[in-house]
Amino acid sequence: MKILITGNMGYIGPRVVKHFRNSYPGIYIIGYDIGYFANQLTCTNFFPECNVDIQYFADVRGGTEGILENIDAIVYLAAISNDPMGNKFEKPTMEINFLSAVDLAKKAKLYGVKAFVYASSCSTYGFADDAPRTEESTVNPLTAYARSKVHAEIGLSRLADKSFKITCLRFATACGMSERLRLDLVLNDFVASAITSKKIVILSDGTPWRPLIHVKDMARAIDWAINRTIETGGENLVVNIGSNEWNYQVKDLANAVAKIMPEVDVEINKDAQPDKRSYKVNFDLFKRLAPNYQPIYDLPMAIMELKNGLEEIRFKEKDFRNSNFMRLKVLDSLLDSGFLDEKLRWTLGK
Repeated sequence: MKILITGNMGYIGPRVVKHFRNSYPGIYIIGYDIGYFANQLTCTNFFPECNVDIQYFADVRGGTEGILENIDAIVYLAAISNDPMGNKFEKPTMEINFLSAVDLAKKAKLYGVKAFVYASSCSTYGFADDAPRTEESTVNPLTAYARSKVHAEIGLSRLADKSFKITCLRFATACGMSERLRLDLVLNDFVASAITSKKIVILSDGTPWRPLIHVKDMARAIDWAINRTIETGGENLVVNIGSNEWNYQVKDLANAVAKIMPEVDVEINKDAQPDKRSYKVNFDLFKRLAPNYQPIYDLPMAIMELKNGLEEIRFKEKDFRNSNFMRLKVLDSLLDSGFLDEKLRWTLGK
């Protein structure tokens, strides 16, 4: 099998690459990444891209035709990957998350690629604080990031047929340790706060709902998506990826961290305005279609892994929200240094 993974040098990518390398002897893996976060390495003593057969440092907004020959499947992880970045860089977000994904899929289809897996998001549901949202629920994207995912799903759906299988995975919020750790994710943030400050301060009233999934389980879901048959979900499939047991209120996540790290205090801002990004998600379809690929990591396991991983790298940065552990801070630093322009394209620097 020969696969192309775009955005392989982010938070999720190294775990996906490692999963495929360990699961498929003889697999040929091509990495394709613009390299914004290439040097944001954690918990590793070697360059993660040693696990790919060839690495391209390139922008998905550029040409990719030359590398599509004999590719069996494409995994599209490339993205401006959260709400703060999407709000600040709305046009590049649409170009990278939506337009380039559809453009690459069109080219891939012409080259005979059989499967295209797109990393979408449950954030497409927006505010949904009543019944858990299913794939049949109306989407309500509240941010540029979420809108880009909805547009991509629609654009990709038009390309699917019996010879070109499209799978859009609406992932729950990612968590867990990675070779390129992000701390702008709710559970990762809470564990980092617990380690550095012995305190978790919840800026909301703690009631918003978040479904979560471990990055290693995300990799397993991508594996399933590549290998599923047309009879399992159809030519075009949009499916929620996570577990019903991983629907948590934010305050429950904080308390779970404090239970494992009992010296930690939890503070909730009870006077905060309601958070509009609150949604519960139903994952029954994924459970029915992929019974052998269900999440195997639970919340205590994720917390312990993060705790151990951060302690292993001697993490002590109390002001981590203003550090390069936050993806927006990395982009801002590259912009300020003149290495990126306002379109998030590389320059020669100052």
